[in-house]
Amino acid sequence: QVQLVESGGGLVQAGGSLRLSCAASGIPFGYSTMGWYRQAPGKQRGMVAVITSSGSANYVDSVKGRFTISRDNAKNTVYLQMNSLKPEDTAVYYCSALRMTQYWGQGTQVTVSS
Repeated sequence: QVQLVESGGGLVQAGGSLRLSCAASGIPFGYSTMGWYRQAPGKQRGMVAVITSSGSANYVDSVKGRFTISRDNAKNTVYLQMNSLKPEDTAVYYCSALRMTQYWGQGTQVTVSS
């Protein structure tokens, strides 16, 4: 059974930082593409950042230079370091694992106050 458990969300002021973590189990983590997606109220879920099994990362333009995705294959964990947060970053953030099938975590709320 695949499980993706996110943590690290919360309330932060604009300009602040948060670090999200996602612990994975039930998948061959080292061979999986991991990612972070977000969904704001009334909007569709969209990609924030993804990192391949080889460590290659891609970001949506709006977070480039502010967010960093990383992975620790020894801990089966993927991270999202979010700096210089803006109110428009407010959303539920979901961890994703892609290995033939895409799996999702339960989501963690990130709220950025102005």
